[in-house]
Amino acid sequence: MARRRLSADARRATILEAAIPVFAALGYEQTRVSDIAARIEVTEPVIYQNFGTKADLFAAALERVSAEAEAHVHGLAAQHADVYEWLRNLLASEHVDHLHTAPMFGVFFEDAHRLQFEPEIGAVLRRSTARVADAIAEILARGQTQGSIRKDVPAQSLAWLVVSLIQARQFRRRFTLEPAPVLESDLLAHVLEALRGS
Repeated sequence: MARRRLSADARRATILEAAIPVFAALGYEQTRVSDIAARIEVTEPVIYQNFGTKADLFAAALERVSAEAEAHVHGLAAQHADVYEWLRNLLASEHVDHLHTAPMFGVFFEDAHRLQFEPEIGAVLRRSTARVADAIAEILARGQTQGSIRKDVPAQSLAWLVVSLIQARQFRRRFTLEPAPVLESDLLAHVLEALRGS
């Protein structure tokens, strides 16, 4: 029986669905386009026809993953009526470590940071990070209205602080004793105190 021909959009979506777990598991440098092609039983040229280059494919995957990151932030917020409690859970070291473990999206963002000078990837990384920061800012603004988050600093500024703290967890893991629970607990307590509403 002949396989039904996919539309261009469906073909691109199928390729992205195959590419995301491979990039997450192996990283950009170790991923071969042939591995992705084999997962969906197409040839490498089919992938190149749809995405141009491996970097373009990674950038498209990062764009898709940033939507998942945004949904995760909102999903976690839906579980906590109190924005301060949402923030506590979002920044907990166990949660941040989970976000940076394959196949979670933190792996993509970390890989993209190493590749930020590739033009195709750098532009998408900036947009994707801003998208997540905007989602966090929206929730923090709600917390400011509630009174659980300090009001004297713009929500967007606080959101970028939160994004920086999440990203910096990987930095701390590399340069401190592993694990460093006292450091992480102390840092979280001080950050939460600084962001708490009056």
